Amino acid sequence: MAQQAIDILKETFGFESFRGDQAEVIDMVVNGGNGLVLMPTGGGKSLCYQIPSIIRDGVGIVVSPLISLMQDQVSALKLNGVKAAFLNSTLEREEAYEIECAMKKGKLDLVYVAPERALRPGFLNLLKQTPLAMFAIDEAHCVSQWGHDFRPEYIQLSVLQEKFPDVPRLALTATADDITRKEIREKLFLEDAKMFVASFDRPNIRYRIALKSSPHPQLLRFLKSEHPKSSGIIYRLSRKMTESTTEFLNRNGFTALTYHAGMDAADRAENQRRFLEEEGIIVVATVAFGMGIDKPDVRFVAHLDLPKSVESYYQETGRAGRDGEKADAWMVYGLGDVVLLRKMLGDSTAGAGHKRVEGQRLTSLMGLCETTKCRRQVLLKYFGEELAEPCGNCDTCLEEVETFDGTVAAQKALSCVFRTGQKFGVGHLIDVLHGEETEKVLSFEHDQVSTFGIGLDISSNEWKSIYRQLTAAGLLDVDVSGYGGLKLTPESKPVLKGNQEVFFRKDPVATKTARTKAKKSKTTWTSDDPIVTELWEELRAVRAEVAKEHNIPPFYIFHDATLKEMIEIFPQTTDAMLEIGGVGESKLARYGDRFLSVLQNHKETHGKPELNITA
Repeated sequence: MAQQAIDILKETFGFESFRGDQAEVIDMVVNGGNGLVLMPTGGGKSLCYQIPSIIRDGVGIVVSPLISLMQDQVSALKLNGVKAAFLNSTLEREEAYEIECAMKKGKLDLVYVAPERALRPGFLNLLKQTPLAMFAIDEAHCVSQWGHDFRPEYIQLSVLQEKFPDVPRLALTATADDITRKEIREKLFLEDAKMFVASFDRPNIRYRIALKSSPHPQLLRFLKSEHPKSSGIIYRLSRKMTESTTEFLNRNGFTALTYHAGMDAADRAENQRRFLEEEGIIVVATVAFGMGIDKPDVRFVAHLDLPKSVESYYQETGRAGRDGEKADAWMVYGLGDVVLLRKMLGDSTAGAGHKRVEGQRLTSLMGLCETTKCRRQVLLKYFGEELAEPCGNCDTCLEEVETFDGTVAAQKALSCVFRTGQKFGVGHLIDVLHGEETEKVLSFEHDQVSTFGIGLDISSNEWKSIYRQLTAAGLLDVDVSGYGGLKLTPESKPVLKGNQEVFFRKDPVATKTARTKAKKSKTTWTSDDPIVTELWEELRAVRAEVAKEHNIPPFYIFHDATLKEMIEIFPQTTDAMLEIGGVGESKLARYGDRFLSVLQNHKETHGKPELNITA
């Protein structure tokens, strides 16, 4: 068997050797064993059931969650000469009948079906007439993530074991924590199956998580500075959001396509085809897109909304850099994301136990977002894997995280939640802390509570950060029964009583106050260096080009003082550009990258300018 598997690996799939546990998994299934396989995206899970299906007599049945996924995999298998097919709603009756006949005669190696079809009495009867090689339940984490809500069929797949106890079964996924692994085993009757767990580390992916302020301009800066021509995936929480982001990117010179369940099937298939076959395509999608799609050169995965769990985040970011080359996992998030997800969870039809577990998973993800430690260490630890040293390839490793003692601020914030009745959102709480006599504050008589006006020493943005981090730390929770207000948790009691210190991370956001101070303390400089003069003229030339394109005077673009400050500060990133007086979000998004490019090129050629600076 071992030599036969190696021959198929080389001749059919074009690989020289197996990776990790692949050979052991294949050997086990070929000999009739059951298993649970956890391998990261791009780790070669598919071969673990494709090769046994070819070797063993009969047809391998693959349960796959998405039509687009099964069609893509079948197309790839046929190109390799494998006898594969799928049965789904896209087929004409005659086509489906031909495939069913081929199944009964054992003329196919693999057949892909959705879980809903796999449970139909007619299909189960077809399986009784078909010689079966094995069952593979792909994307098995859906048993836990989808099985309690809109895909209950995933939980019911245990019927395959009940009706075909002698046919080997293999469940596969790229991500599953201990709870999910346990649930997969229980629901699929795989308690005694052997489990194979590969490393979850994807060292080529750089993880970065930032505070959400203006998501579209933030995304545009990221793409223009780092991925102007790359293929990538952007995840949004709703269909409407995907369409809005797609439109925004296309307006700004990118080729972006939408993908969500509400689209016409033919349009979805066409957008997926273009993503796979064309260069530089960005897909803006809801969570399902990308599952199982083997596009190796996805250079970035971006989230403009918070995923539901660490598993979802890992699964989705894992679609970047499957070729092993450098890739980015970039995300922005805020407290509004947490409130929305808590509300969605509260409205779910799932049972109380599942909701509790999903709430814990969301809290774990928030902890990943707010950590001051190496993100990769936190991420891997969640899956039970230890990384001995910080990775050096995430934002918390590359940029020092500043923290401060926020115990008193936390007590004020928590007390304000309590004094106002534990049912109001952050905006109202800040108004109370700032002593604002708004109509809402006065109508609820919150100008009479003891926390009214006690938070004037802290800005609105800083209070928002404090409330976000208190929620992430489990000291506050979202009231899903009402309108998403904040309420205390048992863990907040020691803080309120002064028995527990609280430290916050300082958000790296330039406030208006900080910028004003920077302008007031601005220095002037002179230089006789011809290289500096050359840089000055280059910046002025770019300004003239942009002004001509917009048919406006050059000083409407940037004043001379702004260009001089660019030379003095010498920013090399979009965030640093925002520190320059006269550079705002709008100007940066429209043409800031052209000025930044001049500065970056100058640094590569000449280094930082040498200036004579005076106060």
